[in-house]
Amino acid sequence: MTGRYTNDALQRLRDRRPVSCVWLSLGSTALAEIAAECSPDMIVFDAQHGLWERTTLHAAILVATGSSTPVVRVAANTSHVIGEALDSGALGVIVPLVEDAAQAAAAVAAAHYPPYGSRSGGGVRPLGNFAAYSETCKTQIMVSVMIETRTGFANAREIIATPGIDMVFVGSGDLALSLGPDAAPGLEEAIHLILDLCRSSGVPCGIFTGSTEDARTRLSEGFAFVVAEDDIRLARNGIARSLSEVRKGIG
Repeated sequence: MTGRYTNDALQRLRDRRPVSCVWLSLGSTALAEIAAECSPDMIVFDAQHGLWERTTLHAAILVATGSSTPVVRVAANTSHVIGEALDSGALGVIVPLVEDAAQAAAAVAAAHYPPYGSRSGGGVRPLGNFAAYSETCKTQIMVSVMIETRTGFANAREIIATPGIDMVFVGSGDLALSLGPDAAPGLEEAIHLILDLCRSSGVPCGIFTGSTEDARTRLSEGFAFVVAEDDIRLARNGIARSLSEVRKGIG
């Protein structure tokens, strides 16, 4: 049980080595199995905007465990959904829409058992060997918070300084919506201001990337975490490319 809960991706972040992930939203355990065969550093299951149901997610996390670090982007910053994701065997959570240090601290508390936090003990997998599981969770659970609103950006320094935050994740899509098209600073400047604050605080910074070229660029800029591929993009681009090639032959 203990060996299953070694968080290799978190150790890479602690060692200042970059982490790349496959991001899965379509709710397919079979696709998670295929992704795990490629051994990405991390597989992120998007339970905020994705199609994951609890039992399906539970199965998919098991498929990922061993070859990759399974992490869930939870639907909300609540103890219930954070605990639910971790009870399924995830080794980390990405918490959306964090806007101040108090909310960041609440996410950290929800991910850890007393006396370090407020997480409730239970769940099918943790109870398999709770003593071993709870011991490894002291150091192996990754807590990442998303800065993706105007208020979160304004409070970025305090959020980043919150004890127990393992990574800050820039939600560039929602941040663009929140800042608006005429914001000062603009989106890219805001993104790099967050990155600079993370660097100065020694906190890894991640960002969603929509292409392999974008991922390489963000890594070169100093981001510690990028998305190598996501299932929606992979399916859409693959289908479009194949249809385009076939149609060339039929006019």
